[in-house]
Amino acid sequence: MIVEVVGGAEQRPEVRVVDADDLSRVVLALGEVTDEEADRTLRDAGLGRMADADTALLDPAALRTAAGPSAAGEDWERQWAELTDPGRADAADGMLRVPVQSAAGA
Repeated sequence: MIVEVVGGAEQRPEVRVVDADDLSRVVLALGEVTDEEADRTLRDAGLGRMADADTALLDPAALRTAAGPSAAGEDWERQWAELTDPGRADAADGMLRVPVQSAAGA
């Protein structure tokens, strides 16, 4: 699953969830946005926030809602339960820690 924050100098950044059926990895892919723009866009969408330049914290419930319409895999529910297992989530606030990468490499 890829959470993208995309935009450019002439555009307001937006967030979207793509590859929702692939739960083998979850990443935040940033297009031409600053870390501050990415943080604000994630917060405004209710999906989470930037922890630092290399890590984002995503709200599992909001992410599931955003991914839900396009998540159609047979085993998706089981994989989602494994992904959001409390042992894998950030202990402080239940957020999923995900790596940040360039949208070009997503």
